[in-house]
Amino acid sequence: IGNARIGGMEKDLKLKPEDYSLAVLIFFVGYLLAEIPSNMLLTRLRPSLFIPFLTFSWGLVATLLSVVKTKEQLIGVRFVLGFMESGFFPGILFLLSSWYRRRELAKRLGIIFTASIMAGAFGGLLSGGVITGMDEVRGIRGWRWLFIIEGAITMLASIVVIFFMPDWPSNTKWLTAEQRALATARIAADRPARAHSTLNLTHLQAFKATVTDWRVYLFCLMDLMITSGTTISYFIPTITRTLGYTGQTAQFMTVPIYVCAFVGVLAISYSADFFKNRAFHVAIPTAVAGVTYAICTRVTNSEARYGLICIGYATNLGALPVLLAWLSKEINYPDSKRAVSQALVNSVGNSASIYGSFLWSDSPKFTNGFMANSIFCFTCALISIVGHILFIKFYSRMKSRSESDSRSSVDMQTTTGPLKENKTGCI
Repeated sequence: IGNARIGGMEKDLKLKPEDYSLAVLIFFVGYLLAEIPSNMLLTRLRPSLFIPFLTFSWGLVATLLSVVKTKEQLIGVRFVLGFMESGFFPGILFLLSSWYRRRELAKRLGIIFTASIMAGAFGGLLSGGVITGMDEVRGIRGWRWLFIIEGAITMLASIVVIFFMPDWPSNTKWLTAEQRALATARIAADRPARAHSTLNLTHLQAFKATVTDWRVYLFCLMDLMITSGTTISYFIPTITRTLGYTGQTAQFMTVPIYVCAFVGVLAISYSADFFKNRAFHVAIPTAVAGVTYAICTRVTNSEARYGLICIGYATNLGALPVLLAWLSKEINYPDSKRAVSQALVNSVGNSASIYGSFLWSDSPKFTNGFMANSIFCFTCALISIVGHILFIKFYSRMKSRSESDSRSSVDMQTTTGPLKENKTGCI
């Protein structure tokens, strides 16, 4: 939508800056409403069918953006688009965390994020070519063609992926029985509590277990801060235009920013898995991003500001897959609780776009946006360090309590003899 805006949509629909911000915002209202229910539903369905269905649906809705005539229609279609797209990312996160061990997850999530980043980079190239080269083809404006083409590509991809997307490790049909057993055993060895428990929560129980776990709120806050910092992405085409680039050049100049983000996300996520560390791979990148965004509030040179945006966006976004891998490490069982916690954290994070879309209205300097981003990033860095310390203390207390319970059980058996099972099999 950012590329469509500078490609003529704003003029054709007679949008004011606040109208565009509302169109960006309303997408996330629909997104937030459906995200948790969608992930709850996924735990009972086949991912190989449900996720492609969501993808096809939002591709279809995206094509409808090509026929909007008024700002009200734009806002309405954007709401439905967010509603249909909401289950995709938390669903992918839940699916990946069901296949990969905790120490393997960050780089896999990093790869997923790079796909999104490259879509942004490719979108810049595609937008520049389509908006300029297809303007008024068959009497249709270039920015409308952009929505038609991107929606059609999404729908086609959803059909193709049905044949390749797995279900769960225990029931993916195109794996052999030995491969399914190996996949299941890997996860069982990584999560002993899961392997030795038959706990199966209802949707309501999973939701209650999630919202009463204090750890979830720390992850919500960190995700909120990181995602608040990435709201700049919706205004990157606008910002590049204020740096002196115009027309097709402004579209193309968004590409290096996404390329830097591609490198940053892969480097940070691979490093997190290699060193088996999560907290500092959230704290350090967000602190670096905080510094670069703070400098942007003072720098007026276009080339310097452009370079700082590349660094800030790359390091800020690079912390996000690591954070989500950290979440899956800390809250990994029961499966239904993991699904709800992942959706809840992602929902809270995406709510940043509700207010984040209004931070970038003070063109051409965008001082408010850069200063806010700096505060968001520094806050996340601080919370990640505090959270790391709290988690260490939390698990230390749990270990001490477990050892104390074990000693009490041994002492009881020493004085009274071994405990015997009753007729129901209970001790």
